[in-house]
Amino acid sequence: MGLGGISIWQLVIILAIVLLLFGSKKLRNIGGDLGGAVKGFKKAMNDGAAEEDTKKIEKQEDAAFTAEDTEKADADKEKADK
Repeated sequence: MGLGGISIWQLVIILAIVLLLFGSKKLRNIGGDLGGAVKGFKKAMNDGAAEEDTKKIEKQEDAAFTAEDTEKADADKEKADK
């Protein structure tokens, strides 16, 4: 028994029919196009994740910079009050 009740021989027959209908060159092109699409999708997902990481780092740097500015402003205010 093969995949979902389909035997190996039935899969071979289906593959032969598809090969006769489309031809090997067209199937090769379809496979290449599908592979390129998957590769592009993975690249886009990785670029999106890297972009999100960059935004998080920038926000953390901005928050740290703001906290430092607040502390300096408070220290300067205390010095001015004295």
